[in-house]
Amino acid sequence: MPYKSIEEIFAAFDKLKVLIIGDVMVDAYIWGAVERISPEAPVPVVRATKRDFRLGGAANVALNIQSLGAEPILCAVVGDDDNGKRFIERLHEKNISSEGIVFSTERPTTVKTRIMTAHQHVVRVDEETDRLLSKQEEDHLWKQIKQVLPTADVIIFEDYDKGVISKNLIKKTVELSESNNIPVVVDPKKRNFLNYKGVTLFKPNLKELKEGLKVDFEKNDQAEIERSVETLISKLNSQGSLITLSERGVYIQYGGQKHLIPAHIREISDVSGAGDTVISIAAIAVALNLSPFLIAALSNLGGGLVCEHVGVVPIEKQALLEESKKHNWL
Repeated sequence: MPYKSIEEIFAAFDKLKVLIIGDVMVDAYIWGAVERISPEAPVPVVRATKRDFRLGGAANVALNIQSLGAEPILCAVVGDDDNGKRFIERLHEKNISSEGIVFSTERPTTVKTRIMTAHQHVVRVDEETDRLLSKQEEDHLWKQIKQVLPTADVIIFEDYDKGVISKNLIKKTVELSESNNIPVVVDPKKRNFLNYKGVTLFKPNLKELKEGLKVDFEKNDQAEIERSVETLISKLNSQGSLITLSERGVYIQYGGQKHLIPAHIREISDVSGAGDTVISIAAIAVALNLSPFLIAALSNLGGGLVCEHVGVVPIEKQALLEESKKHNWL
């Protein structure tokens, strides 16, 4: 349906259900102060003053979806361990259902621990596996997906190359989504880059685009970007692609249209999680059948807004609405 105002579009967010399939993780933060250099090695000693455990990866996408007013349905795998339990507790604290979460005795819960001092990111420690799921684990996950998929308005694949998403899972999900007439949007990584055949909208960043197609060119070469996107859409047989270009903004080719949307000049504090926000807004915009220009413009604006905050944080719907109203987009 055609929307008459930005407010009307944002009100429509609240009616949507979004299925998110992908790699979830715990984003852990240790905050502290550096008071001296270690006598054991030339490294700073951080005196920890605060610890924080947040939902990360595909779960951060779920937080963004929820923050935008839609209902997230999360299908993913965590380890049957303390961090997995902590992850489920955080989901419940945020009033997000854990029904689609599969517990694995064969893999750990992914945890990324960031040590922070005075808004500086000192080091990150990753605990994870990128092994593909066993057949039994994937069958269990597929059972959960199959159950909830028909109720969704749009599907997001949030791929962090941690092994939850396989070529087979993609194929089955896309086929089922087609038979239910549900759009599929993808935030890809390396392993499955060209396995997302027949999806609606594919959202790599520029680095992922170049690596996925094994091409190289200057980041400002717009003609080469457009050629590469044409190649990508052809290889995937997708309906379109949204490319995030960092400080240059975003480029979309979708629905027979092409748009380059410049980035908004902002005070950048931290780019962590910006891609999660972009895919969340893009998915909701696709579900509402918004124009390619609006899909790109809203996604670009939201990605910029979350970069103003330190750490991985979901987009604030009201802030996005207020910023959107400053533009004459409708």
